[in-house]
Amino acid sequence: MRSRNILGGLLVAALVLAGCEHDVDGGLTDRLLLEAALDTATVNYVNTPAITDPAGNSPHGTFRVRFNAVAAAALDSTGKLPGGSSFPPNSVVVKDIYLNGALDLFAVMKKAPGDQLAAGGWLWNEVRPDGSVVFSAGRKGDGCIGCHSNDPNRDLVRVFDLY
Repeated sequence: MRSRNILGGLLVAALVLAGCEHDVDGGLTDRLLLEAALDTATVNYVNTPAITDPAGNSPHGTFRVRFNAVAAAALDSTGKLPGGSSFPPNSVVVKDIYLNGALDLFAVMKKAPGDQLAAGGWLWNEVRPDGSVVFSAGRKGDGCIGCHSNDPNRDLVRVFDLY
């Protein structure tokens, strides 16, 4: 009887984990991207002041950009990703967006080329610091990729050309 309960428990656990892999609406992925945005180990972008007003037509307004260690390692000596280069998998780019001087929104990109929600090799999401989702990863970058595809191509990351 005890082995039957253990097997039943393992089956339930396997089904829950399998369900996580099929995150069609983006809910689990949105939570994971929020955790990445809240990670204090990310590195501030070295070539901009703490908070930057964008040049050009960035829809994100005043911002600060952070990279995790994986993404930061791909930057050259000028602090940019060279045109035509790519970030490695598991790179995370977080744009902290400010409204009237207060942190309002995180725009998060995570390089995950094998993920079913990835578009252009990236997971895309916008989430408020309180966890409310503004743009779900389930949308697969719809509404983002068009602008992020402009030249020079820096693996769909536009910040290097918007300050």
